Amino acid sequence: QVRILESGGGLVQAGGSLRLSCVASGRTFSMYAMGWFRQAPGKERESVAGITWSGSSTYYLDSVKGRFTISKDNAKRTVYLQMGGLKPEDTAVYYCAAGCSYPPRSCDYWGQGTQVTVSS
Repeated sequence: QVRILESGGGLVQAGGSLRLSCVASGRTFSMYAMGWFRQAPGKERESVAGITWSGSSTYYLDSVKGRFTISKDNAKRTVYLQMGGLKPEDTAVYYCAAGCSYPPRSCDYWGQGTQVTVSS
């Protein structure tokens, strides 16, 4: 069984940085991408970033380009989302997902979500 475990959310000041981590256990999906999604209150879930299994290709939501970086460590079965220059509008529950299409839209496995709150 595939399990996704996220961590790293928290409360930060605008302009600050935060790194989210996502550990995937279970079967390797070598032909699938992993992604980060977020959902803010009253808004639909949106795809924030994605990365292919090899790490050769990445995707970013336009509003986070230049501020967020997705990366992965296959040996640790971990994907990261390094977030910098955080803005209040980045406040949302962030979800890690595996077994995604690329760019990530649909995914087979999801984490529990981690709250990111950016104060102004």
